[in-house]
Order: sequence, then structure tokens, then C-alpha cells
Amino acid sequence: MDREEKDYILEKVMIEYGDELARLAFSYVKDSETAKDMVQNTFIKCYKNLGSYRFEAQIKTWLYRIIINECKDYLKSWNHRMVQVRSLISETSKTILPSTEKTVLDQYHRKEMKENVFALPKMYREVIYLYYYNSLNTEEIAVILNVPVNTVKTRLRRAKQKLGTVIKEGELSGR
Repeated sequence: MDREEKDYILEKVMIEYGDELARLAFSYVKDSETAKDMVQNTFIKCYKNLGSYRFEAQIKTWLYRIIINECKDYLKSWNHRMVQVRSLISETSKTILPSTEKTVLDQYHRKEMKENVFALPKMYREVIYLYYYNSLNTEEIAVILNVPVNTVKTRLRRAKQKLGTVIKEGELSGR
């Protein structure tokens, strides 16, 4: 594969999947700038390995697998742990600016749902994100996560049950 062909494919892939990959990375690292870095690293790896890509699987699933591995490696890194400590310190020093009641309530509900999803164990959070936010089917998720399709279905069902329980508990406690 010559350079022009690789450049063309990479440009096409960046346009088509860039936003999806950024959202997926954000679901792991929970920071938009870091997520953008993960996407950039993914495209670099894609470009470097495009010559060896066999086009047996969809390029989308290949990119998803790359970015998930990038995110998992980052979350294990020392750098990530230091960023968490710094952000915790800066959050405690910020002041809250007043806003309208509706905006506050909307933000609260979105934040609460996001926290409920992010509170799930990683194996459930992955399938929820890929299924609902990226509209992937269970077969595609199985390929990306390198697990059997039935495992994806089970994780999806259990994740829904856990979210349902948490939401009902919140309604009963009057949150």
C-alpha cells in the first residue's frame, strides 16, 4: 500500500469515526483532552499498521479495539493517577456560580445518570456505552471486547438490571 493510499484511507477514517472514538475514549478516561489524545494515538497506530491491516473485519471494530486498549493502558499509567490527584485538588478550590433552577436540575439529572453508568463495573459500563451510545450490535461488541456474543448479552442484561435498581432506589429515597 503506497503512502497516498494510506493518507486517503486515514483521512476518510478520521472524518467518519473521529467523533465516535472521542466519545468512547471519554467514557473511559472521563476527560475530554485526554480522550482527544487517545484518539490521536489511535489514528497514529492506525496509520502505522494500515499496511498490515487485512480488511477481514470492519475497520470500525479494529479502531474500537485500538482505542479501548489505549484507554486501558492510560488508566493503568502513573500519569493518569497524578492527573486524578491534581483534578481533585482543583475541584475543591473552585467556587460554584449561581444559575437558573432549570439548568441546575437538568445538569443534576444528566450528571446523576452519567454517575450511575460510570459507577457500574467496567465490564458492564463498556457494553452499555458501546450498545447505547455507539449503537453497536452485540456481535460487534463481542469482536471489540474479544468475548463471546452470549457474554456480551449477559453483561448487557446485568448492567440494565443494576441501573434499574439504582434508579428505583433513588426514586424511593426521594433524590
